[in-house]
Amino acid sequence: MYLPKNFENTDTKAIAEFIHKNSFAILTSIVDGKPWGTHLPLELTIDETGKWFLHGHLSRANLQAKSFKNGVEVLAIFSGPHAYVSSGWYNHANVPTWNYIAVHLSGKLMVSSDEDLYKHLSRLTAHHEIGMAKPQDVSTMPPEMVKAQMKGIIGFAIEVTEIKGKWKLSQNRNDEDFSRVISELEKLEAYDSKLIAEEMKKLR
Repeated sequence: MYLPKNFENTDTKAIAEFIHKNSFAILTSIVDGKPWGTHLPLELTIDETGKWFLHGHLSRANLQAKSFKNGVEVLAIFSGPHAYVSSGWYNHANVPTWNYIAVHLSGKLMVSSDEDLYKHLSRLTAHHEIGMAKPQDVSTMPPEMVKAQMKGIIGFAIEVTEIKGKWKLSQNRNDEDFSRVISELEKLEAYDSKLIAEEMKKLR
């Protein structure tokens, strides 16, 4: 990911929080010599030593799963709010741009055991069932159904080796332009304009 220093975020606590809130990612790898991406939820855990891991699963029918081998390098891309920024908002001639937040985590993949896959599915379901009228729990689902469904998927854990956070939020603009961008974004309904405005306010 192209990452100018102006837009780099190295706050791992903020990045972890961002991933927890935006956990639907794109997992990319090379399959048969070509780039491949799968859209899927990923679960971030951090062990007692501070090491990061991503846990996930996908269909065994997915060609990406068939290429999984222990130690293969993969990239997980997490996207957050984004918004168009018009150059008409500045007090000088310039070009339009796009403000956004994104995180890239690179690492080495390991195929999960059935036991670890079951634990991952249990945690993932419990997390996303919070607030539901009838929360579901893997442990109370029919065991044979769960076992049959697990046969069709492959679980994995990624040991994260590189963390890149990009908060591209007009940090390279002067105070006047920065404030005007926030003001104009708050007037719009398009994309995540208001969310980007809120994220910008946290910076100055």
